[in-house]
Amino acid sequence: MSEAVAQRIFSSVGRSLEQEDEIRLTSVGVDIGSSTSHLVFSRIVMEQVGNRYIVTERSVFHESEVLLTPYTDDMAIDADRLGQFIDRQYELAGLTPADIDTGALILTGVAVRRSNARAIGELFASQAGKFVSVSAGDGLETTLVAFGSGAAALSKREHLCAMNVDIGGGTSKIAVCKDGEITDLTAIDVGARIICFDDDRRVTFYEVAGQRFAEEAGVTLVRGEQLSDEQISHIVERMTDRLFQAMGGTAMDEATAELLRLDALKNPTVPDTLSFSGGVSEYIYAKAETGYGDLGPMLAEAVARKVANWGPKLVSPAEGLRATVVGASQYTIQVSGSTIFVEPHETLPVRNVPVITPDLPLASDDLDVDALAESIGVALRRLDLHDGEKPVALCFRWQGSATFGRLDAFCRGVIKGLAPILDKNLPLILVSDGDIGGLIGLHCSETVQLDKAIVSIDGIKLKEFDFIDIGALMESSGAVPVVIKSLVFPPSAALGKPVESKP
Repeated sequence: MSEAVAQRIFSSVGRSLEQEDEIRLTSVGVDIGSSTSHLVFSRIVMEQVGNRYIVTERSVFHESEVLLTPYTDDMAIDADRLGQFIDRQYELAGLTPADIDTGALILTGVAVRRSNARAIGELFASQAGKFVSVSAGDGLETTLVAFGSGAAALSKREHLCAMNVDIGGGTSKIAVCKDGEITDLTAIDVGARIICFDDDRRVTFYEVAGQRFAEEAGVTLVRGEQLSDEQISHIVERMTDRLFQAMGGTAMDEATAELLRLDALKNPTVPDTLSFSGGVSEYIYAKAETGYGDLGPMLAEAVARKVANWGPKLVSPAEGLRATVVGASQYTIQVSGSTIFVEPHETLPVRNVPVITPDLPLASDDLDVDALAESIGVALRRLDLHDGEKPVALCFRWQGSATFGRLDAFCRGVIKGLAPILDKNLPLILVSDGDIGGLIGLHCSETVQLDKAIVSIDGIKLKEFDFIDIGALMESSGAVPVVIKSLVFPPSAALGKPVESKP
């Protein structure tokens, strides 16, 4: 690996991958959500295995305070106050942005909105080359939480069905895991901060969902008017009923279905274990007592009562409030060889391309174009990439022979499945772990006559949650350098302390 390539990866320009068997990185994970924002600083140790560097150790050395995400009067995120908070957390960690090698910026909820995302992006503009930035819609956030909370790992370790419910400020994300994989997920408009009030219980803010639950409970919400404990209790009970219907605890009615942000669970069942994450989990597990002008403590109490009568074993998550913070990016380096196809050459380099790994039906002799396209569509929707706003790298493992018929069906299925991306005139990016990249790229170009840029490389191993950089063709070999950035889920469950409150 050349010094030039090494400099694209690490902030210290004097480092050479050829000379280092072990690399230590300083990492930051930043989670900016509708209700709270916080950071996690970590040390990552990577060791060289063959031509790859793999993470062998990850330790959290500083967890930030927790900020109740600040808003301006027009409900846009207050970037100035957020920037001041982030600067303070760097100071508390004893670091400057220049000390950071890599990181992940996760935007969820209203932070994903275009105007907010632009303002937040400007806060990290100087570090753009180091950060993987993920705008997490409901599907991706639910997926991240399932892994970050430890539910997926628990299901594999104990060979059981594990459900995690992440109750945040505006929504609740529900994931069902078996054998280390997510088998079902959904999300619903139930959260602690859909109604907010001051110390005298006078309403200061409410969401549409909050108004709806209040109406179901026979309560009229008016800013500045006081709510009684009994009124809040009735509202919270309606929220809890809807949440448990979404979890599969009871039959779902039409009113609950209207609150879902994703499709309902396909096969509702009583899980073996149940864990909670998100801000409300702090009260469920008695890690916090003080309220912050929202429904959190009362919602937690109502949920705990329901859980006691449902049946699953209640377990603690590996991460509670910080489950969505997937921590830092690890870098690994691979090189795709000469059996690749890139046209036009000016398509490269590309940076921070998210990877999908659909379960493609490639075993049969006759490949089904529609089945291939549907599998790709499922993967795009799972990671909230179906809007076609950014290029996507499709990673696959080729199976069987490479006859003309099988290649043709594969290429047409891929193109059909990736239509939302290709229709936006973005490149077709394919990654295989075998030696078939050139053949597939050529078929897409010459036989199918795809009129888009094509990058088809091989000999690369990727997984979901990876992001890749593909460098320009190396003149000496015709190969391309590939930098893989993998999200590393944090093991620590330590919690910060809210420092500011504004809905």
